Amino acid sequence: MLVKYVLVALLTVLAVLGGSFLVQPGSDARLSPVRFDDTLQMGLSSETVREAEAADAVIPRAEVFYSQYRYVVGYEGLETLASELGRVGHERQFGRPLAIFVTDYSNADPYVDDDGLLRVNSSFDVRWTNASKASFVVDSGARTPAGPTPVPFESQASAREFAARYGGDVVGWAELRRRLTERPGVRETSRAAVANRSQWANRTVAATSAYDDRPVSVVVGEDAPTLSAAVERAPANTTVVLPPGTYDGNVTVEKPLTIRGSGPETTIRGPGNGTVLRLSAQRIAVRSLAIDGVGPNGTAPLAERESLTGWDAKIRAVYGSGDAAILADGANRSLVSNVRITTPASGVIVRSSDEVVVANVTIDGTERWQDGFMNVLAIRSRIVVQDSTIRGGRDGVYTHRAHGLVVRRTEMRDLRFGVHEMYTSDALVRNNTVRDADVGLIVMTRPTGNALVGNDVRASDGGLSVVGSDSYVAQNVVAGNDLGIDVATRRSLYERNTVVGNDVGLRAGTLLPTNWVVANDVVGNDRPVTTGRGPTRVWTATDADASGEDRRGNYWGDLPALDRDGDGTIDRAYRPTGAVDGRLGGRGPGATSAATLARSPTVSLLREFETVVPGLRAGGVVDTDPLAEPVRPAVVDSLTEREHA
Repeated sequence: MLVKYVLVALLTVLAVLGGSFLVQPGSDARLSPVRFDDTLQMGLSSETVREAEAADAVIPRAEVFYSQYRYVVGYEGLETLASELGRVGHERQFGRPLAIFVTDYSNADPYVDDDGLLRVNSSFDVRWTNASKASFVVDSGARTPAGPTPVPFESQASAREFAARYGGDVVGWAELRRRLTERPGVRETSRAAVANRSQWANRTVAATSAYDDRPVSVVVGEDAPTLSAAVERAPANTTVVLPPGTYDGNVTVEKPLTIRGSGPETTIRGPGNGTVLRLSAQRIAVRSLAIDGVGPNGTAPLAERESLTGWDAKIRAVYGSGDAAILADGANRSLVSNVRITTPASGVIVRSSDEVVVANVTIDGTERWQDGFMNVLAIRSRIVVQDSTIRGGRDGVYTHRAHGLVVRRTEMRDLRFGVHEMYTSDALVRNNTVRDADVGLIVMTRPTGNALVGNDVRASDGGLSVVGSDSYVAQNVVAGNDLGIDVATRRSLYERNTVVGNDVGLRAGTLLPTNWVVANDVVGNDRPVTTGRGPTRVWTATDADASGEDRRGNYWGDLPALDRDGDGTIDRAYRPTGAVDGRLGGRGPGATSAATLARSPTVSLLREFETVVPGLRAGGVVDTDPLAEPVRPAVVDSLTEREHA
């Protein structure tokens, strides 16, 4: 029955629409800039934009109208615009630019403030101008919170005047594009970033090993009656030993010390109100003990919230000022290791403390995530979380402006989110395991440069959900979830992921078709891909494009097609969002009928017609060169065998 109805529908489409795209709309319509808020935006991170707004600084912007893309694209930062226009595959998805407009500061009286930020005296007079007519001041003293920036002017005289005051050269649009050359290949850059961040984490962890060598100065119960007294008595850079037993918490450490217990037989117990242990100096180590008796408050009292300032003050107060087992504040290069925590609120909060290591920690949060809070929380802190086990509570690891942190080899289960990144860029989340979560790993608030590599998420509502740009999502396993991966980033590479046995394998969650989705195994999902509105996304690498692949797509299972020339790709395009192809190789109803229909002459004719008449192609996803064999066959086999066992 499915075959009959779909054949009738396809024939109707061919008959009705066969001539409907022969007349192309005129291209001589006069184009004008639109409100920037009405564009689809890419470029600088949300944090950078908010920092600029808080400082009353300005960010040069651009708007582009394209011949094959119905939306106006807005670019925060001219560097992103130049790089995107030069990206291999850009014109395939967007068509040629019909008009490029950039901000014009000619009449806005721009200046550079004492912090080097670009500001204007008359924001009302910031206008738009055609990029081809603009003059740009480069290599001046002007910058945004993200770094140096070109400054555009319609008036060449105004550009020269600005350069005379703040330095730099005045160049045209062609020269600006040449100077802002396209970045190196995404694959090489991403893999190098993963290696560099892993090496940084290794060095950071190794630097804490010296804390084990500190001489013992105080044994609690022998040399001092309480932990608090022992901490006060101990000289800096020595060790306080806690024999087996239970010790009162509510202790603040204000000098570099090692506090060492005797394993789980040693417990520091709070009164059930407030934070148990506060670390307020650099190079403090807490190891080999248990902590309980944490207060129940996940957020700070209202009075404390009102004392904080800055655009993110509310976030820092709500998330980083509640009760915890351990609070590290201004405690750079500190260590929490081999500690077992039971908490109704947060476990370890790290604020304004870089190079802190949280390792081999077990945290038991609340049974219902709605009743608990964050297990490990990093705010404005680049830290390492590794080799830990987190159960329950709200989020396993929550981050806010914790740029460059590393979370690795940690197991998280029975919570809302495993890792939850907010306003955090250049992080590495690697080789973690998440089970029974609302979403395994989630990246929010449009950051840049994050890497999620080698993680394993199963039995969750969502596997990976990533927004932002220039991200790297690779070698992850997402299996048995409602949704495998939400592809919601821009200019990001998704490769070598194994997506098996989910209700939905991948979701194309952004209107901007700028991601590389190649060399993934997407097998045995009820629906391989879903999309919202928007253009067709081509999930195939083009020749020599930045993903490093050469005319190769993804593996979608055993499709009813052949690889006649033996090049490793099957001989026809595959549309995982299509009415027919979307049922192939899946677990859902109609898979067998779809395989029969896929071989029919009518469907073949429609595919060929779409290649000749691009206007007939509906939005969705197409892989023009699907792989004939899986990318990671051993991983696919292990998952499919387990599913069918």
